[in-house]
Amino acid sequence: MESILIKNGIILTGNPQQAVLYGHELLLENGKISKIAAKGEIKNFNGKEIDASGKVVMPGFINVHHHFYSTLVRGLGKAAPSKNFNEVLENLWWRLDKKLLMEDVYYSALISAIDAAKHGTTTVIDHHASPGAILGSLNEIAKTIKLTGIRANLCYEVTDRDGECKTLDGIKENVQWLEKVQAEKNEFLKGLFGMHAAFTLSDKTLESIMVEGEKLDCGYHIHVAEAASDEEFSHKHFGKSVVERLREFNLLNDKTIAAHCVHVDEEEMEILSFKKVAVAHNPQSNQNNAVGIADVVKLVGKGILVGLGTDAMTINMLEELRVGLWAQHLKHDPSQGFMEIANTLLRNNAVIANRYWDNQLGMLSEGKAADVVLIDYYPPTPLDANTWLGHVIFGISQSTVDTTICGGKILYQNKKLMLDIDEAAVAAKSRECAVKLWDRF
Repeated sequence: MESILIKNGIILTGNPQQAVLYGHELLLENGKISKIAAKGEIKNFNGKEIDASGKVVMPGFINVHHHFYSTLVRGLGKAAPSKNFNEVLENLWWRLDKKLLMEDVYYSALISAIDAAKHGTTTVIDHHASPGAILGSLNEIAKTIKLTGIRANLCYEVTDRDGECKTLDGIKENVQWLEKVQAEKNEFLKGLFGMHAAFTLSDKTLESIMVEGEKLDCGYHIHVAEAASDEEFSHKHFGKSVVERLREFNLLNDKTIAAHCVHVDEEEMEILSFKKVAVAHNPQSNQNNAVGIADVVKLVGKGILVGLGTDAMTINMLEELRVGLWAQHLKHDPSQGFMEIANTLLRNNAVIANRYWDNQLGMLSEGKAADVVLIDYYPPTPLDANTWLGHVIFGISQSTVDTTICGGKILYQNKKLMLDIDEAAVAAKSRECAVKLWDRF
C-alpha cells in the first residue's frame, strides 16, 4: 500500500468544526489519513502524488441500505404490471430472488461494487436474499468486496415465505457470517442479522432470531413499515404495530437499521428514538413503488438518527440525496427538509456506519480511514463553511467523480477503474447470467 499525497484541491472535511480547507494537503499512509497540513509543510515525500486541481476532495460516500442481488433485474420486462407494493413483491422481487443461483449472486454483487467505486461510494450496508442459494451466499458477496476494495456490512434476509427449511438456512447463514466477521475483525467486512419484514416473519421465527442475535450481541437490519400494508398486517394479526412487535422480541438496539419507516406512527417513532435505532431513508425506491414519502422532518424532530440508502435504485448517493430533498419539499413545503436531508448523507450515514467501523469513517481527519473521493468542480459562487452543503446538493452532485480511494487504495482514478478487473469481461459474463436468470423467471 503506497503513500499518497493529495494536493491542490478544495477539501470538504465532513467535520462541521472545519468544514472547508483551502491550500491544504492530505497525506494517506497505511490506510489512514496520517496528516492534513498547509501546502508545503509536508517535506521529502516519496510516494504517489495526486493533483486535485479543479476538484473537491471529500470523504467517501456511505450507503446504509442496498441490495447487491438486484442488479440482474435491469431491463427485465417479464414481470406483470403491479398496482400496489405487495404486487411489486409478488410479481417481481419474490419471483426473482427465488431463481438466483450462486453465480448470479456473485456477478450481481460484483457489478454493483464496481459501480460503487465509480460513483465514490466506498461503504455499503447491504441486505441480501437468494432463497435458492442461501448457505454461503454472503461469502460469495464478500469475494466481490475483497476484489473491488470497498467496505461492506452484509446480512441475509430471513423470511418465512419460502418454508421452514429456508427460514432455518437464513438464520444459519446470518449466524455463520456474524461469527466469521466477529472473529476475523476484518476492517472491510462487517455483519448484521438480516430479516425481510415483520409481515413475513412469525413470532416463532422472531424468537429464534432473538435467541441467536443475543448470543452474537449484534444489530439487525430489517424493512419496517415500507408500505401501509405492513402496519395493517401487524395490527390485524398481532394486535400491535410493527415497531412494538420488534421491540417485544428485543430486536431494536443502537446497531439496528430500520429501513424505510414510511408508515410508522408517532408512538413507533418514540420507540425507535428511545432504542437509538437508525432509520435508512430510501426516497427513490419509495416513490418508484408508490408507497409514500417518509416524514424525515418529523423523524429527525423525534431525535431519530436518519441515514440515506438507495434500496438498489442506484449506487449514486448524490443522486439519492437530491431526490430526498425534493420529496421532503413535496411532502411539506419548500422551506422544510434541507438540513434534515443534507445531514442524512453528509453526517448521519457516517454516524451509522461508525457503529460498526469504530468511528473510522466519514470524515477527512487525521487518524481516520483513508476513504476519499475527488470530484470535478470549479465553484461558481463562494464555497465556504456556510455554503458547502448547497454546493454539494446543487452543484457537486451534477459533477463527475474522478478518483475513489478506500482504505488508502486507489480504486478509480482519472475516471478509469484501477483494479485488477476486466470490466468488459465482467459485464459480458453478467449478461450471460442475466439471460439464463430471465429464462428461469
